[in-house]
Amino acid sequence: MRSSNRARRSALLAAAIGLAAAALVVGALPATAATTPAAADRTPGYTPGPITHPGLDHAGSEVAKHEGGSAAPSAITPNTLLNGMDVSGYQGNVNWSAAKANGGLFAYVKATEGTGYINGYFAQQYNGSYNVGMIRGAYHFALPDRSGGATQADYFVSHGGGWSRDGKTLPPMLDIEYNPYGSTCYGYSQSGMRSWIQSFSNEMVARTGRYPTVYTTLDWWTTCTGNWGGLGSTNPLFIARYSSGPGTLPAGWGFWTFWQYADHGIFPGDQDYFNGPYDRLVALANG
Repeated sequence: MRSSNRARRSALLAAAIGLAAAALVVGALPATAATTPAAADRTPGYTPGPITHPGLDHAGSEVAKHEGGSAAPSAITPNTLLNGMDVSGYQGNVNWSAAKANGGLFAYVKATEGTGYINGYFAQQYNGSYNVGMIRGAYHFALPDRSGGATQADYFVSHGGGWSRDGKTLPPMLDIEYNPYGSTCYGYSQSGMRSWIQSFSNEMVARTGRYPTVYTTLDWWTTCTGNWGGLGSTNPLFIARYSSGPGTLPAGWGFWTFWQYADHGIFPGDQDYFNGPYDRLVALANG
């Protein structure tokens, strides 16, 4: 009897080890394929620089460095637009009651960067803005030279980038801008960058049911995608331009949904407008 029990335990242990090993092998192969951008889309010999300051990277952190501008007053009458902001870990714990009292109606909050950084203040910022009655959404700072678009979309969704039809959650946002760690276009050809962005967008739709908002600048978009017009009919545009107006928009977009017009001001983080009345902001949140 004891011999029989020992044999049974040995058999079960061997089966468990075999299943664990099989799971590791099965899990490893897709991950490798998904996280390696196609070699044909990349500049030969390009090597990404080390990631040294993800806590300082945020929507617009590279814009003034490349395009100039700072806290620029808008020439558009503010009462025709809705005031809001975008924040990241750099702002730390935000006083959301004060931001709301100053007229803030919406906020985008950085959740992730690449596949190795999570904003440590995300819960305070994301939930805090919601709790004071703002309509808020999460955003991902893209590092396309580190992994594929779908891989980063999955990481984003798993760490705050989800969406629910509650009237208070904006579509998740892709922050795609100048590379803070090397080549402006992350070592990609224009066609390769278009493929990366499309992959990210498709995976976000598959995971959340929403096309992501796209944050970018005209200069970066033109340089790195060839001024691609492929997302204008599906993805809301969040244009960054520190000037008196949003300026010429990237191809495909006939209007902007959000505009980041200054990198500091009355609100914490960057200063933003929504292009429409409050009921349209709610409609965007509801999908």
